[in-house]
Amino acid sequence: MNKNTILGLTFIFLILIGYSWYISPSEEDVKRQQLEIMKQDSLRQVQIKKAAISDSILKSQEAQSQNATLAIDSQGVANSTDLDEMRMRKYGVFAGVSFGEEKIYTVENEKLKLKFSSKGGGLIYAEVKDYRTYDTLPLILFDQKTVGFDYLLSDKGVTSGELYFEPIAKAGGVLKDSVYIKGEETYRLAFRIYPNNDKGELMKNNYLELEYIIKGDNYMIDYQLNMQNMADYVAPGLNDIPLNFHLDMYSQEKDPKQEVKQTGIYYKYVDQDVDNLTETGMDEKENLETKVQWISFKQQFFSVALIAKNNFAAAKISQLGDETHPNLKFLKKMKSEISIPLVSNTDIQSFPMNIYMGPNKYNILNKYNIELERQVPLGWGFFLLHWINRFAVIPVFDFLSGFNWNYGIIILVLTILLKIVLFPIAYKTYLSSAKMRVLKPEVDEIGGKFPKQEDAMKKQQAVMALYKKAGVNPMSGCIPMLLQMPILFALFKFFPAAIELRQQSFLWADDLSTYDAIYSWSAQIPLLSTFYGNHISLFTLLMTVSTIFYTRLNNQMMSSSQQLPGMQTMMYLMPIMFLGFFNNYSAGLSYYYFLANMLTFGQMYLMRRFVNENAIHAQLQENKKKPVKVSKFQQRLEEMAKQKGYNPKK
Repeated sequence: MNKNTILGLTFIFLILIGYSWYISPSEEDVKRQQLEIMKQDSLRQVQIKKAAISDSILKSQEAQSQNATLAIDSQGVANSTDLDEMRMRKYGVFAGVSFGEEKIYTVENEKLKLKFSSKGGGLIYAEVKDYRTYDTLPLILFDQKTVGFDYLLSDKGVTSGELYFEPIAKAGGVLKDSVYIKGEETYRLAFRIYPNNDKGELMKNNYLELEYIIKGDNYMIDYQLNMQNMADYVAPGLNDIPLNFHLDMYSQEKDPKQEVKQTGIYYKYVDQDVDNLTETGMDEKENLETKVQWISFKQQFFSVALIAKNNFAAAKISQLGDETHPNLKFLKKMKSEISIPLVSNTDIQSFPMNIYMGPNKYNILNKYNIELERQVPLGWGFFLLHWINRFAVIPVFDFLSGFNWNYGIIILVLTILLKIVLFPIAYKTYLSSAKMRVLKPEVDEIGGKFPKQEDAMKKQQAVMALYKKAGVNPMSGCIPMLLQMPILFALFKFFPAAIELRQQSFLWADDLSTYDAIYSWSAQIPLLSTFYGNHISLFTLLMTVSTIFYTRLNNQMMSSSQQLPGMQTMMYLMPIMFLGFFNNYSAGLSYYYFLANMLTFGQMYLMRRFVNENAIHAQLQENKKKPVKVSKFQQRLEEMAKQKGYNPKK
């Protein structure tokens, strides 16, 4: 690096520091922003408290008014003045749209079947058409009983879900009860509410509109909040509208106990990485106090995400599980209170959003370019794992899927390809173990010279001197093994997350994404049911047995006498310990590990036949006759020692 380069980098660094200082807010600006945030929070809390009090009072008044109306009706007098006054007190400027008839509108595309209600103007039903539940029922992400999209409109507690909207087909479309679109077709459906004046007349030049744009071949729909001349009627005095988006999550899979552990809320701040509430947590909360790009309610293989095209101002999220819930398939209740930012000093404004309702499939989520794919657990915590899955495993898996083979065959071919790629590493590992084996008699001879425990260090030094003289590195067998570990861990993440394996059968397994039970029982057996389960997974059993045989063969080939005391026992216990864990895991993963073990046996058999250990022994003996090579690092150390007057004995 020359002088000019150094000066250039220094100037760039100073410019960046100066620019950062210049654009940073002053202390007065920071205090002003903090005061504004506190003011808005206080106003919002007052509004919510007023809403709760008002709602309680007006419910009592409504009951009294209904009783009075019933009494009048029984006398044959048609007078609803008391009821109208009650509506005005409760709903204020929205009293005119507080009653009506609910109508359902169905819009269906190639991927989704959606239903919208004129009451609340919201999306009340979403069905993913390409998939079914484990019980072969339609896969319904939510319905009117389990979902809520409600805007809090005023301090009277008025929410959009209570009001009756006027349906409108936009962009020249025709309003129909049921619409089907496909391909590049688009359908635009909107719902509007209008405030009323003191006389109860609707003011149609003022409206709040919820607009939906559905495309023919997409899991994502456009969703937009539009307002015209509503500044005096919607959240007056606030910089945002609270949107309560909640969803009760129910199981879609064979094993709800495992599914609930992979169900949680994911979110992304603007210009930051994706984060999430702990999926295994049954009572988790988080305040997202800065700009949020999206919030997603995620299950094992499907998710519902609300996405801001710009950003949400802030949000409060929570997930709550209930193991005593009467419905055994209930997973968790997801809640979010999202602040939709408003634009001040304008008569017309809109806030564009998207709603994703579909599978957690990497290739589908990745194309939206907003990091929704980070919900698919591919090992994002360690770069090597997700790189291997994204750029190697998934492309190969997708390529093989294109042949329309059974997924059991696809996993077999994938395993063979991986073994071929890793064969050079396996071969180097085998050569290293072969060298250690042929030197074992000499190592045992050294052990005989130093039988005492206090001579253990001398024995170790003598063994290392032997290895050095013969040109054998005892660590050379470990390094290739370490190189394989990221691939093993990457596949450990990939198979349970692969939606392609969902409900795909192979041999006795009816679903490769979950356990393959060949025998089950209902009785709860202490410890066994807790740590193992109430079933026997055959692929897991085969994997465990093959791993034990592999361990035994490996110990025989790797000169097990050099291992630490108790190490052999631990190596045999490990597969048995993992048996309980894998018994409830993806059958596809256990099947892959079983195949990998069997192919490894084949590789070891072939290498044992074609690698001549006598020739290796002869080569090592020849190496002993050669002068020991000194590494450059060791040469530098010796040179430094000589300069200091130390002359080591040869």
